[in-house]
Formats: sequence, C-alpha cells, structure tokens
Amino acid sequence: MSRIGERNLVIPEGVTVSKEENTLLVKGSKGELTLNINPLIEVVITDGNIKTKQKNESKRANVMQGTTNSLIKSMLEGVSKGFEKGLEAVGVGYRFNVQGNKIVISAGFSHPVEIVVPEGLKAELISNTELTIKGIDKQKVSEFAANIRKVREPEPYKGKGIRYKGEIVRRKEGKKAA
Repeated sequence: MSRIGERNLVIPEGVTVSKEENTLLVKGSKGELTLNINPLIEVVITDGNIKTKQKNESKRANVMQGTTNSLIKSMLEGVSKGFEKGLEAVGVGYRFNVQGNKIVISAGFSHPVEIVVPEGLKAELISNTELTIKGIDKQKVSEFAANIRKVREPEPYKGKGIRYKGEIVRRKEGKKAA
C-alpha cells in the first residue's frame, strides 16, 4: 500500500485539470503541463480533488501510484506558484553573467563557459555571484541548476565553486594539519 499515492490532492484556485485517455493536462496562470499516466494507475478527478488508484495489486503498480501522485502534486504547484532554484558562485573571480538566453560563467578556467537556457526556463541575475533559475516544471528547473553546478562543483579544501543557495559544503583540513 503506497502511503504517498493515497494522499488526496487539492486543486488550487485558478488551476484546471483535464484527463484524456492516458494524458493529464494541468493549466494554470503560469502555463500548462502534461503527464502521460502509467497504464497501471487510474487518476480520478472529483470536485476540486485528485486521487490516484492502482488498477491491480502488483508491486510495480504500488510504486507507480506514489510516483504519479508526487508528479501531479508538482504539476499543480508549478502552474500555480512556479519553482525556483538559487545558485551562488564562491571564489575569487567566479561570477555569472546573463546575456539574452545564455548564461556566461567565469569559474576559474582559462575561458568563460556559456550555457544556453532551455525553453520554458528563465535565468535571473541577482548579483554577479548569485543566479536564480525559474520555471513551472520542477524537473527541468532542478536539472538545469544541476548542470550549471556541474561546471565547477564546490571543492572541500577552500570551498570554491558553484553551489546551491543554502548548501553547506563540508570542509577538510589540508596537508598543514598533519
């Protein structure tokens, strides 16, 4: 029995949800998202609530019920509020620059690294060392932020690199400690 899959999802005000065969369409003020529903799962929409049910009692159906419920919850939140992920560059000379739909990152390499912002996402520069990625699809926002972080991951000795906002980097002592 999936505990997450059994939760009742309330449709926020201003959001419409429609189901056609195996596709769920969620529209809101920020945009619209679609989800292909697994054939093992049945999605029931009733007066402002969404419920996921298993069509059979297999382990795969149990797993997919929780996953589907979680994906629908993220879609409802995304089209009503949206998602954002903050990044910060720590280190001398480490900075971000947004030029149209490109992010130019100076991260201690001999050349600046350019990354194109995917469609549906927006990159906002707070300062030259802080960047915010915004969008309605939680998976796209998180994946793009992870790709930017991968340019120069934070290292444990000096703590330099690109990290998520609020991320704590565990520090190590260097050779001097020995």
